Amino acid sequence: MAEKRLVRPKNDRMIAGVCSGIARYLGVDPAIVRIAWVILSLFGYIVFGVLAYILAVIIIPEEEKGVLDADFTVKEEEKA
Repeated sequence: MAEKRLVRPKNDRMIAGVCSGIARYLGVDPAIVRIAWVILSLFGYIVFGVLAYILAVIIIPEEEKGVLDADFTVKEEEKA
């Protein structure tokens, strides 16, 4: 079984992929995590939410994609 890791995906991101990565890790829709982040930021002051997001961008690693990525293969086939 593959190890579950918290990463920021290269696709399906709005700003830096923090909410999308958290949603993938938890197995929920990214929109739910984004809405929850905004609501929690509004209740806990917007500055705290922005600083927490910046900290998450620094801490959570970006997703590594291999050369044989499915998106890469499809794009190469469409060009031919």
